[in-house]
Amino acid sequence: MATVATAERTTPTRGRADRKRNWPVWRWAILLIAAIYFGIPLYAGLKFAGFKAFTQVTSYPQFGSAFALSLRLAVIATVLTLVLMVPTTVYVHLRLPRVRRAMEAITILPIVIPPIVLIIGVLKVAPGWLIGTPDLLGLEYVILAMPFAYRSLDSGLRSFDVKTLVEASNSLGAGWPTTLWRVVIPNLRTAILSATVLTVALVLGEYTMASLDNFQTFPVWIVNFEQNSGPVSVAASLLALFVTWLLLMLIVTLGTRRARKYGGGEVTLFSVSTQTHQTVGETE
Repeated sequence: MATVATAERTTPTRGRADRKRNWPVWRWAILLIAAIYFGIPLYAGLKFAGFKAFTQVTSYPQFGSAFALSLRLAVIATVLTLVLMVPTTVYVHLRLPRVRRAMEAITILPIVIPPIVLIIGVLKVAPGWLIGTPDLLGLEYVILAMPFAYRSLDSGLRSFDVKTLVEASNSLGAGWPTTLWRVVIPNLRTAILSATVLTVALVLGEYTMASLDNFQTFPVWIVNFEQNSGPVSVAASLLALFVTWLLLMLIVTLGTRRARKYGGGEVTLFSVSTQTHQTVGETE
């Protein structure tokens, strides 16, 4: 009994020692180099723009319309991406596990294919009433966001036994829509949040397809406005970067807090740690 008590008392000490050994000096050196690599350009941009430029950004013409258009496209792309990719990814994991490698290859194509080719292909198949509207650009962003959303959702599904949960839900009399909404999606909240922020970040920073389609989104406005005022353009770029960074930090914070509270998997964009037991009853 004394030996067991001594072992229990030394367990926290061993845990702290293991955590210290998991962070050797070379990792801190890499973090320091990365901080310098990204910090110096940001500092140079802040020094060049000045803090007064941040207060002047919103007062310039077409800033509001460009930012509102980017937000509208982000909402359209995010909703359509989740509606299409969540059921598809779950179905592939449950019914077609052998197709997962093919899905990974297919979903990587939007990154490989040049944007001009995607635009021409979409224009060939798009209905006439949709051509020339911002909604068409939102559909194109769905194609661009597919690789990031699929990998995020795929990582989330790998973190728990989705097949067992679905079979348990079906044995209790729940249909497929109820199982998807009340069993699968609650276990994918962090992965869905990760896919959402990745899609929003992609839309808010995408320039090529918007410029080729002749839409003045926020990135296009920044590039066009750079010819008139360099400091204000740099300030707008830094503002967009900081907003995206805050959204990404929100992912990690919410995912970590939920994992500590419910014992779920921690999602850091593309990676998900192993998830502990999650029952069907917990989602009801």
